[in-house]
Amino acid sequence: MPELQLLRADHAPAVLDFELANRAWFAASISDRGDGYFEEFAARHEALLAEQEAGVCAFYVLVAEDGSVLGRFNLYDLTEEHTADLGYRVAQHVAGHGVATATVEELCRLAAERHGLRTLRAATSHQNLASQKVLTKAGFTPVGPAHPSDLGGKQGTWYQRDLQAP
Repeated sequence: MPELQLLRADHAPAVLDFELANRAWFAASISDRGDGYFEEFAARHEALLAEQEAGVCAFYVLVAEDGSVLGRFNLYDLTEEHTADLGYRVAQHVAGHGVATATVEELCRLAAERHGLRTLRAATSHQNLASQKVLTKAGFTPVGPAHPSDLGGKQGTWYQRDLQAP
């Protein structure tokens, strides 16, 4: 059974494999990370771990029994007001099977319990119908337009979910 794990240094090879294997599929619905992301992956991974250690972000990976990464689920910009932004992506071969929805729901629970968050926000483009469904099923509601700079130049909507106190 897949397990949601806080990002660690030893996840780097599996995360890189996940990103490379799904790059073209991701680019169909969200902005491509570009070649520089992959060329500088080790340094970027270390930077994420430093941000996590500083408490400004929390990065999670959904790890399959074989150690492969099935998805990334991240809490960005944790604030003193107990809010954060949510970002996620799942592997093409598990998309459409409820994996993203179930994991976003689990991350909402962890956001409240582990990170003391009260509100999560997530932006998705108008074209990304799958992400809109995930957010709606996970209890998020639309709260307003997302600026194209929030979504790599695409038009979209911000969603929000108020979390239950632990």
